[in-house]
Amino acid sequence: MTIQWLGNSCFKIQTKSNGGETTILTDPYAAKCGLPKMKFAADIVVLSREDDELIGDLKDFKGTEQTPKPFIVKSPGEYELQGSFVYGLSHSAQEKNTLYVLSVEDMKIGFLGLLNKKELTASELESIEGVDILFVPISGEKTLTAADAARLVNQIEPRIVIPMCYKIPGLALPFDAPDRFVKEMGNHEEELDKLKISKKDLPPEETRLILLKP
Repeated sequence: MTIQWLGNSCFKIQTKSNGGETTILTDPYAAKCGLPKMKFAADIVVLSREDDELIGDLKDFKGTEQTPKPFIVKSPGEYELQGSFVYGLSHSAQEKNTLYVLSVEDMKIGFLGLLNKKELTASELESIEGVDILFVPISGEKTLTAADAARLVNQIEPRIVIPMCYKIPGLALPFDAPDRFVKEMGNHEEELDKLKISKKDLPPEETRLILLKP
């Protein structure tokens, strides 16, 4: 599996299953964010919030050769799509934000979307804790603060945590830089252009902090 961060809460996840490749995209960003226009095609698009100003317009979004029109997941429920399983969970304290667990290549990815409520219920935590990889927002503007995000990471205990929604060159939003979150997590970060990972590569114990370059 290959994971790329495109900015904000948008990730491109490429997986292989059933002899083919599937591209999953999370939260395509809006033009107002100031980032380069998105040109990526996808088989599956996962939205944490359907009507948020930070989420781009999907009308002209392209599919792939095997999926001319991408499947849009935008609400809680269970979905099986091209060998990937998507479980959407409505966050009780923030009705418009959907949390997701993606099961791909025998690994689980937790995607918290534009979460801005620092507490998860026992049921929500049970559904998402122990995921292998966690995408967590840390902007401090519209989403969790660095301290709240770090506290939530310690509750969920993923093998790998990848922060999102933070300040990068070109971003026209008042997001925080990642420095405070890195400090909250113990200052042991890695910077990568993309993450190529399989189940056997997951760290056995301590959480690995990775900053992906957009």
